This record gives sequence, C-alpha cells and structure tokens, in this order.
Amino acid sequence: MACLPEKGEKSPPWIVPLSVRRVRSEETKNEAGAKQAKGVLSAKKLPFSGKLKVLVGDSDYSARTFLGETCGDETDEAGKKKSDDLVGIVRSAGNRTFYHAPPEIASKKSVGHPIWYGEPFRLPDEETWGEPDEEEWTVWTTHRGKKRTVRLRGWHNTRMRGAKEYPMHEYPFTLIRADVLDKKGKPVFKRPMWLIVMGKRREEVSLVEVWEAYGQRVDLEHYFRFGKQKLLLNAYQTPDVEHEENWGQIVQLAYILLWLASGLVEDMPRPWEKSEPRGKEGVVSPGRTQRGFGGIISQCGTPAKAPKPRGYSPGRAKGEKPGTRKRHPVIKKGKKGKKLPVAA
Repeated sequence: MACLPEKGEKSPPWIVPLSVRRVRSEETKNEAGAKQAKGVLSAKKLPFSGKLKVLVGDSDYSARTFLGETCGDETDEAGKKKSDDLVGIVRSAGNRTFYHAPPEIASKKSVGHPIWYGEPFRLPDEETWGEPDEEEWTVWTTHRGKKRTVRLRGWHNTRMRGAKEYPMHEYPFTLIRADVLDKKGKPVFKRPMWLIVMGKRREEVSLVEVWEAYGQRVDLEHYFRFGKQKLLLNAYQTPDVEHEENWGQIVQLAYILLWLASGLVEDMPRPWEKSEPRGKEGVVSPGRTQRGFGGIISQCGTPAKAPKPRGYSPGRAKGEKPGTRKRHPVIKKGKKGKKLPVAA
C-alpha cells in the first residue's frame, strides 16, 4: 500500500510506500488488502489522519470482501465510523450486474421483507442503465502527448449484492462509466472503464477527480517494475518467510530514501538522453535519482571502518553434517471453507 503524492501533467511516477505485507496461505489477497488498508488508515501519526482520504484499487478489490471491510460501518473507540473520511475508488469488471436504488415506499407499514434493491443495472446491457445522474467531460493527455476527450457519466446510489457479514445494500455507491474518444468522437479503446466510488463523502469527489485519481494508480505498477529491475525486489531467495518479509521492507525503505533525495540529486543524463524537466515539484525520475544518489552518499560519509583482509575462512569442520532441510507441504488455495495447512 502506498501514498500517491499530488503531481503535475509531466511529473515523474513517484509513490510513497507505506506498507508491505505478504498474503498468507490461509487468507485471500482481498482479506490481506483490507487488513493492510485498515491498519494504515487508522494510524493517527500519519499526516492525513482525520482528513478526507481516497483509496484507489484495481478490479481485484471491487469485491464485497474488500469494500465491505474498508468502506463499511466499523466504528473506532470514540464511536465514530472509521470509514466516514474514506472514499474508495475501484475498477469494476465490465460484465457485472448492480442494482438501482430501491423505490421509495409511501407507507411505512408495508408487509414483508424491506426492499433493498431496485431494477438490475447490467453493465453489458445499455437498456438497463437509465439516464445518468451526472455527466462531465475532460481532456486526457497520453504519455506520447496525444489529446483525448474523456466522457464521464455517473449513476448515484447504486447497490451491489451483499452477504450476511457484508450488508452491501447499506453502502450505496456512485457508478461511473469512462469513455475515451478521439478527435472524431470514436472510442479509442474497445471496452469502456467502469469505476465504483463508495464512501459517505463520495459526492465531495467530482467525476473528473475520480478519473484523475484512478489514473494515478498506474504509478504503483512502476514501483514494482523499478523495484525488480533496480532494487532487487524479487532477487533475494530464501526459505525463511521472515527473511523474505524483511527484504521487502528493506526495498521499501531504499525506495523512500530515493524519493526523499529526488529533489536534491544532480540530474546526470547519459550522452543520448535529454535533461528531465523538474517541473513544479523540482524532482527527477526514480532512475535518474538512483543514478545521482552516490553524490549525496559521498557527502554524508559512513560510520563504518575501512575493510581489512582477514585471511581464508576455515570452512566447515571435517565430519560436520548440517542435516537435510525441512520439507514443507505444497500450499494450494482451494474453495472457501476448506482448511489449508499453515506454512511455517
């Protein structure tokens, strides 16, 4: 989980990693992500504590197991709902079915189960959508400098099916459809993008702000690519789970050091590269920062002593047998309710 700092149109794809957590064998990634998000957002020492927060996720986090945990009605010690200041923005698959708001009943003494859902809202079927409650237009500039027109339509107070532990009918959301159009008004992509905006203060975020917030989520993918190629994120191999988790945190701290130094390093482009414009933030890209980070380290110095030759290691004693490494069962995640062996 990471913080996405405010950026300009040509700003480098920086993020601020806040938490790195391994998905355990006995839990799903939605459950792990919900615990991770709740732990970070409940930290009162962070600068955004008590303020409006926007949580962005891809389509894997559009399930009720994640939205019900993060945007639900859980209260803190003071009796305040933890999700009052949180607005969740997640992408939805294009084949799902949601529901319009239920019709208002004039008499409160109606017999039978209360109506929780209205007419179906099938994303592939345009006839079930109805007229949007809100519509906005904006201009999107691609990485290659091409201007695209984006049409945003929003339907308020939409519902999704819930379960006993996740009463999703109590958590209405705004459903947004984004269509990217070219100069002739034709769709650029084959499929549109559907976004779910859930939270008590969701109406404080405009459709354009929702589009821009989700678009910045791509910077998180750049972190994984940069971490694997430049920071050895997935190069450390160990059978010890604790060591593996520690290595992930070490890479996280290394990236944060680069982010802090992004406005201090000297831009040193290669002979075939151009100097990067620092923009209003005054920072350069992660790759350029790592290239110039040695200049900052050389100024700071080190408390370590100079290395000295120690001779040859005696190695393993004659006759020593370390034994075979313990073999663990192969973990395969099955259906819900099936117990899995816990990895050591």
